[in-house]
Amino acid sequence: MRRALGAELSKLRTLPLTTYAAAGMILVSALIAAALAGVHAERGGAASAVDAVLEAMPYAQAGAILLGVVPVAHEYAGRQFSTTLIAVPRRMRVIVAKTCAAMVMLFLVGTLSVAVAWLSAELTHRASDAGGVAATAEDLARLGGAIVYLVLIGLLAHAATLVLRHLVPALVSMLVVVYILPFALTALGEHTRWLPTRAGSQLFAPDDAVLTAFTGALVLLAWSIALGVAGTARFTLSDA
Repeated sequence: MRRALGAELSKLRTLPLTTYAAAGMILVSALIAAALAGVHAERGGAASAVDAVLEAMPYAQAGAILLGVVPVAHEYAGRQFSTTLIAVPRRMRVIVAKTCAAMVMLFLVGTLSVAVAWLSAELTHRASDAGGVAATAEDLARLGGAIVYLVLIGLLAHAATLVLRHLVPALVSMLVVVYILPFALTALGEHTRWLPTRAGSQLFAPDDAVLTAFTGALVLLAWSIALGVAGTARFTLSDA
C-alpha cells in the first residue's frame, strides 16, 4: 500500500496540469482575497482579512475541482490505468491509493491557498488607511473550515471523475453542481441545505438553522462517499 501511495503522489507531483491547477488556485485565491480586502477598506467597514479570504472561497473551489478531476481524467485519457494495474493488480488498492494521494494534495494546496490569501488580504488591509480588524479564534476556526471544505469539494470532484471517467463531462457536471444547481433549485427553499456546496459552506460561513459546521461537513462527505462507491464499483467491475 505504501508503494502504491508513493507512486500516486509521484504522478501528481510530475503531472503538469496538476501543477498548473495548484498554482492557479493559490494565485486566484490570493488575488481575489486582496481585491475583496481592498473593497472592504474603500467602504470603510469593519472587516478582517479573514472575511475577505472566506468570501473568496467560491472562486478558490474551482481550483479544488480541477485538482480532483484532472489527475483521474488524465489517466483514463491516456490509458495509463492499464499500466497502473500491471504494477498494482489489486484494483481496490489502486483506488484507495489514488484517493489518499488526492486528499494529501488537496490538503496541501488548500492550506497554501488559504494561507496565501489571508496574507495578501492582511497586507492589503495594512496598506490601506482604513486598516483592518484582528482575527479572532472563531475566525481562525472558519479558516480551518475553509481548508476542510476545499478538500471535500476536491474529493467530490475526484469521485465524480471515477464515475464519468472523462475530463469534460466530469468538469461540467461539477461546475453545474457547485455554481448552477444551488440557484436553479432555490424553489426548494430550505431543502437546498442538503446540496453538497450548501451543506459544506457551513464549515466557513455558518448560516443554517439545522446544519452545523460538523453536520454540514458530514453531508458533503456523504455525497463524496456515495459517488466514490459508484466510481469504485465501475472501476472494479469493468475494464480500466
